[in-house]
Amino acid sequence: MTLQDELLTSIVAGLQNGKAHDIQVIDMRKFDEAAFQYFVVCEGSSSTQVYGIANTLMKSVRDEIGQQSLGVVGMENRMWIAIDYGHILVHVFLPETRQFYSLESLWEDAKITSIEDVD
Repeated sequence: MTLQDELLTSIVAGLQNGKAHDIQVIDMRKFDEAAFQYFVVCEGSSSTQVYGIANTLMKSVRDEIGQQSLGVVGMENRMWIAIDYGHILVHVFLPETRQFYSLESLWEDAKITSIEDVD
């Protein structure tokens, strides 16, 4: 398993630990113009949950594999939090914000893997 695969697995597990819903992994590697190799998109049902998912993710990845994020934006407004892990960018949305921006449809030619919710 490569370091990137380990990071992606840890990110998905961290999102599941934070009770994220509708997790989608978008493989961007075939697009030369893409700044990231993967987008990981998910949502929380409230701004409090969005914030909690982001915090749980960052702590989980740091504790599990020792990886810190390179940057985080959106923690103040809690509608859309983006967490940069180098080649992987994680998006944690409120449902209505996710629907408005519709990242999955922007990259519909990419391979998109749906991850089952953990209850």
